[in-house]
Amino acid sequence: MVLRLLFAPVTGIGWIAEQIQERVDTELDQTENLSKRLLALQLAFDMGEISEADFEAQEEELLLAIQALEDEQAESQ
Repeated sequence: MVLRLLFAPVTGIGWIAEQIQERVDTELDQTENLSKRLLALQLAFDMGEISEADFEAQEEELLLAIQALEDEQAESQ
């Protein structure tokens, strides 16, 4: 019981570090997924699978989502 009380701050700090790491990993995964979707979109356009109008609309949507994630990451730092 006494050891548990002594190590509680260390355990708490460890838990906080895990939560921060999980959030960073999630944000990186989201950015990576958006970047992959952007690349796939570019390839589809280059191969003539989608029109220029569709490409531009989808590209803008993905770029805005990437920018929003980057802004969110900058605010949290």
